[in-house]
Amino acid sequence: MKTTAQRLVLAVGMLALASSCTSTPDTSSNIQQSPQTATAATSGTVSIIKIDGSSTVYPITQAIGKEFTANAKNNAQVQVNISGTGGGFEKFCDGKTDINNASRPISQAEMAMCNKNGIKYIELPIAFDALTIAVHPQNDWAKDITVAELKKMWEAAAEGKITKWNQIRSSWPDRPLNLYGAGKKSGTFDYFTEAIIGKEKASRNDYTASEDDDVLVEGINKDPNALGYFGYAYYEKNQDKLKVVAVNNGKGAILPSQETVEKSKYQPLSRPLFIYVNIWSNQNQGDIYKFVDFYLQKAPTIVNSVGSVPLSEEAYKIDYVHLHNGKAGTVFAGKSQFDLSIGELLRKQKEF
Repeated sequence: MKTTAQRLVLAVGMLALASSCTSTPDTSSNIQQSPQTATAATSGTVSIIKIDGSSTVYPITQAIGKEFTANAKNNAQVQVNISGTGGGFEKFCDGKTDINNASRPISQAEMAMCNKNGIKYIELPIAFDALTIAVHPQNDWAKDITVAELKKMWEAAAEGKITKWNQIRSSWPDRPLNLYGAGKKSGTFDYFTEAIIGKEKASRNDYTASEDDDVLVEGINKDPNALGYFGYAYYEKNQDKLKVVAVNNGKGAILPSQETVEKSKYQPLSRPLFIYVNIWSNQNQGDIYKFVDFYLQKAPTIVNSVGSVPLSEEAYKIDYVHLHNGKAGTVFAGKSQFDLSIGELLRKQKEF
């Protein structure tokens, strides 16, 4: 635990860097390091930046982490794991990780846990995602689905009762309906359940669940009667294995894409993605800061390459300001906001 004096020294160092740094800091960064960090750097010991959380954000963070580690000037290794947004916050708010990948905002319970353990965090939106509904490629009947039909399919009352495709739409075949979806520690589960069913955690339980979206992709690919949901990036890289289903929220059937997300047409399944950063409590905070600074520079290109939707240049600049100024907290008050557009997210960031 740092003293007030040590925290002030770190803050001054960060603000000094903010006034002069527009690119990735090198090993001469003037971030004030703790004595332990300075010793590790001078002795050649490699520090480990520990990241966990969302499988949806994982491809972005993993790709940026590889680039960061490949640079010989960076005296740190980046370790990225998947345990779902909720599982990741359990570790993050307990001080066991440095960064949490999140596919929804931090919840009120998680805020309380972080506060109890003295964990301060910077909330950084890094992309938008389109939660994607997918079926097996041989499925020739489900070309589109309404929000009401998704609710009928996934709500708790459907458990053990809605088990065939023709129970959802009479023109669909009398075939088993096998569902695949996010595990309960996943932010994707939280967001999908609230957006579609209208109530937190009110999903049926009789489906194949996983916090790892690759597991869901493989399950759907092997099951002609399957329907599932996960982040768009996983559909993007597996288009040969899956068929996407358009979603109709009353304004026509819309397919997920970068364009439909940017124009706020793919609702209510468009959502912001985040990283939450703790740069105060870990003894390697200098390396963490350098990594996140690098992350924000690389995000627009990497986000686009893995299938998610980049934010505007202005949004990433605001992220820089919040990082450099150590702007702790959240603008979401512990709740997801549905039908949020990229422009509305930008306004939230500006007001923070």
